[in-house]
Amino acid sequence: MPIASQAREKPTACLALADGTLFYGRGFGAAGFTVAELVFNTAMTGYQEIMTDPSYAGQVVTFTFPHIGNTGVNAEDDEAAEPVAAGMVVKWDPAAPSNWRAAGELGDWLARRGRIGIGGVDTRRLTRAIRQQGAPHVALAHDPEGRFDIADLVARARAWPGLVGLDLAKDVTCAQSYRWDETRWAWPGGFGRREGAGLRVVALDYGAKRNILRCLASAGCEVTVLPATASAEEVLAHDPEGVFLSNGPGDPAATGEYAVPMIRAVLDRGLPVFGICLGHQMLALALGAKTVKMNHGHHGANHPVKELETGKVEITSMNHGFAVDSQTLPEGVVETHVSLFDGSNCGIRLSDRPVFSVQHHPEASPGPQDSYYLFERFADAMRARRAA
Repeated sequence: MPIASQAREKPTACLALADGTLFYGRGFGAAGFTVAELVFNTAMTGYQEIMTDPSYAGQVVTFTFPHIGNTGVNAEDDEAAEPVAAGMVVKWDPAAPSNWRAAGELGDWLARRGRIGIGGVDTRRLTRAIRQQGAPHVALAHDPEGRFDIADLVARARAWPGLVGLDLAKDVTCAQSYRWDETRWAWPGGFGRREGAGLRVVALDYGAKRNILRCLASAGCEVTVLPATASAEEVLAHDPEGVFLSNGPGDPAATGEYAVPMIRAVLDRGLPVFGICLGHQMLALALGAKTVKMNHGHHGANHPVKELETGKVEITSMNHGFAVDSQTLPEGVVETHVSLFDGSNCGIRLSDRPVFSVQHHPEASPGPQDSYYLFERFADAMRARRAA
């Protein structure tokens, strides 16, 4: 059985790929094991936001940037109440934090929340393997005594069914509806609050990140968040001026089994609709397009995306393993954005209505802020409809 890397001291963690390749290292965070898909993320900052992004449900994240843990953790940077990613793989063991905002250490934070980490791994070699062979199924184990049943770990990785056909939105969505009025973080006051009447928006929570909701509130939206399984009747009962479709994990076709009929009913009302990531993919499905599983997906905060109508190139944050097949877009649906890495679809709009979506994450948490304007575009569409 091939061994890809071996720590000098007795290893306390093991990453077993379904093809039998093993990566040994030093465990941190919680002890135990998990089985998931393995992806890599190229972001240089924001490991806490990444680990708490609900879109990473069912995935272990390999961080290509070596300095993970050096800014510690704090309550303000969580994108969900708890970490959602199954585990993390890093090159160097997390260092003691050196940042004025740090309120704790990464290893302790992971341990309290039942998430496993492995350090001391050749992440460059692992990333190359993911790029060449696709996102593998893996078992990640942490045992402080260094005892591993390798055959069992490899068997578990091979037996894991994968994300195709898997609806994970139901696992990460909210249990009941709630209102959101917190706005984006700004120096020196931190997060703010939107006050007074705003544009009435219903946000469908397929795994919504908190900073997306903050961006909506900062754009003047009075946000009501509904669970992923909300029906069209439940959405329209709030008399929305616009409907937002959030990011989330899993196969869009699986979540679309119940989400697509709701989206189509909302479209029939002529309301402005804005989707991000999984919301983008399910809007495309509702309009008649198809989605496909990618080889290794897009995960990082440095992805160039071109807006076709203006020629502007935006540097964006991305996290997705499925994509909209642009060749299946029906008449009346315009492709608006494409990835400059591989030409894959990154945005669509209807030619005759204020309905649009993007694959990337304009909320920039973590990542660049080039695409903030999309939230204002959504708000402007609702204001125009109100004034008509």
